[in-house]
Amino acid sequence: MASPTRETPAPGRAPRARQKRGEGQWALGYREPLNPNERSKKDDNPLNARARIENIYAHRGFDSIDPGDLRGRFRWFGLYTQRKPGIDGGRTATLEPEELDDRYFMLRVRLDGGMLTTQQLAVLAEISQTHARGTADITDRQNIQYHWIQIEDVPTIWQKLENAGMTTLEACGDSPRVILGSPVAGIAEDEVIDGTPAIEEIKRRFIGDPRYSNLPRKFKTAISGQADVAHEIHDIAFVGVDHPEHGPGFDLWVGGGLSTNPMIGRRLGAWVPRDEVPDVWEGVISVFRDYGYRRLRARARIKFLVKDWGVEKFREVLESEYLKRKLVDGPAPGVPPAPIDHVGVHKQVDGRFYVGAAPIAGRVNGETLLAVAKAAERAGSERVRLTPQQKLVVLDVPEPEVPALETELAELGLHTRPSPWRRSVMACTGLEFCKLAIVETKARAQALVAELETRLADIQGDLDTPVSVHLNGCPNSCARIQTADIGLKGQIVTDGEGRQVEGFQVHLGGGLGLDAGFGRKLRGHKVTAADLTAYVERVVRAYIDGRESGERFAQWVARAEESVLQ
Repeated sequence: MASPTRETPAPGRAPRARQKRGEGQWALGYREPLNPNERSKKDDNPLNARARIENIYAHRGFDSIDPGDLRGRFRWFGLYTQRKPGIDGGRTATLEPEELDDRYFMLRVRLDGGMLTTQQLAVLAEISQTHARGTADITDRQNIQYHWIQIEDVPTIWQKLENAGMTTLEACGDSPRVILGSPVAGIAEDEVIDGTPAIEEIKRRFIGDPRYSNLPRKFKTAISGQADVAHEIHDIAFVGVDHPEHGPGFDLWVGGGLSTNPMIGRRLGAWVPRDEVPDVWEGVISVFRDYGYRRLRARARIKFLVKDWGVEKFREVLESEYLKRKLVDGPAPGVPPAPIDHVGVHKQVDGRFYVGAAPIAGRVNGETLLAVAKAAERAGSERVRLTPQQKLVVLDVPEPEVPALETELAELGLHTRPSPWRRSVMACTGLEFCKLAIVETKARAQALVAELETRLADIQGDLDTPVSVHLNGCPNSCARIQTADIGLKGQIVTDGEGRQVEGFQVHLGGGLGLDAGFGRKLRGHKVTAADLTAYVERVVRAYIDGRESGERFAQWVARAEESVLQ
């Protein structure tokens, strides 16, 4: 007879229960670091890295930087080493970090709510021209992102930013990152409630607080009085809603996120008044800090905790252990009939206008930013906003000044009446600067827009809503490929001649709002970069020819034959 094993218990003996492996949750007693990232944070709070940058590295140069700071703690101040030029995407996963590192940095400026004065925009432009070789991309996190930054210049850049009321603090890292907010908060005619006071209070009370600087991973927040900040894919989101008894407030969402395990956020069914948003935000981030999974980085986002617990348990823990009170039940927010990107000319509640303009995939430069600041001031405005769709909006423009401002912006390549392709294309940083990237994105997005404007000019008027095309250089989905009409995930593919070339895996029919979901990932279907324009043209023409009356792209994709989509 075989001897008893765990799988084959001895007769009459119950099988031994397999002990569940700990997930590194602090609240359950797992305080010892379980991976190198957690060890690095325990060894030294990343917020301490600023002093070393100012007192040591800026004076002694790149070679003096401790590796733990360079590839870890620097992120808490918006700093990443950028990709060394000349390394192709096929080598991204095969090289060690030090082989990919350039001696220059990518630097993100956190701009909560995308809020800027024209004076601040001019400062950002000057930093770009003086310290970043003219670079200054608008990201889909409402940040400005520089490249070619030298460590010697960082303290000077910080001084310039902070003198103008801006910061890079916790722009990256396992921390509460920039808070997305409506670019037209406080001025939109259809806004339920202005979320700006809540954003400013969270930033004042909690950003840079050591209690929340060591999270399991990054923590992304969105707060808006209308559905214009991609709230469904955030770790926490507050969305404007009118309660039938209590009036305007916010509906609370948790657990959204993309990357390789995309999840749509879940409503907790709770209505939160504006002055309580910071306290509820603190409660949720504390749940994440204490119960979030720290053993595996791939499972360290709050979305995995929400998925495992469910919304009922999450809300119960939040209320009983952290808020010490019950939340008010509330209704779901309304869903807009189409995505909101604020491009074009729109009337404000005060009778003035805001003017939204579209660069291609957020690619601008310091010269352009300075020109925008001056043009806005000539038009009588002192406020500019960046959007979660990589766009730029000038607020408070008197009606007589609108045409001249539109003309000036267009001369800068910022169109207020763009083609559907210029309006809807988004792209991440890509192979040009990002160490995780496999393919080029920004230049390809610009070429794609130009080609589609020519090749699809005959059907441009037939598109009731632009078909969004998002390009990402790797699987991490910084450009939200799973929620685009046409999402393109960069990878190395085999072309028709058997060569390994840059290309994309295709996601179709994703979306937010009415079409919230991740669409279809075609089995095994990949497109080479060289064939990309032809593929997009083919799919869009098939949609125009095959759609039913009023049918959106995502609806058509859901029912289309796979052969039509390839």
